[in-house]
Amino acid sequence: MESIASRSDSRSLLLDASTDQVFAAINDPERIARWWGPEGFTNTIHTFEFVEGGRWLLTMHGPDGKDYPNESRFARITPDKCVVIEHFSGHHFFLTLELDARGDSTLLKWQQTFDTREHYERIALFVAAANQQNLDRLSLEVQRGRSVPLLALP
Repeated sequence: MESIASRSDSRSLLLDASTDQVFAAINDPERIARWWGPEGFTNTIHTFEFVEGGRWLLTMHGPDGKDYPNESRFARITPDKCVVIEHFSGHHFFLTLELDARGDSTLLKWQQTFDTREHYERIALFVAAANQQNLDRLSLEVQRGRSVPLLALP
């Protein structure tokens, strides 16, 4: 079998936020709709069952005006630590998001693993750019979440 490294796009990002703040941007359908996908994409989430084995159905709306239906499932969820998503539509892959506390910050490890090296290599340039844009958008959403004022209690 081919090594995971030979069929994966892996990257990481240090976020100035706690693991629970980063996790909150991942487990909330309204928030994930704002950052999921490459730059210029918007999302309509139809189903978001954030439990292990839960379904995630969304339509990504591209800047080219095309709609891209997506079907995934949450394969593994460890609160504030890890989310593994299995994606079925178009390209089959597993996306692993690991959150590692680093003081007051979080190191996010992002690994998108395809079934074969050949499949990954065909789309590697697109995947690399799209994943970096995803991380950039996630970073903005995490910062946005940190700056939302708390409601004053009477």
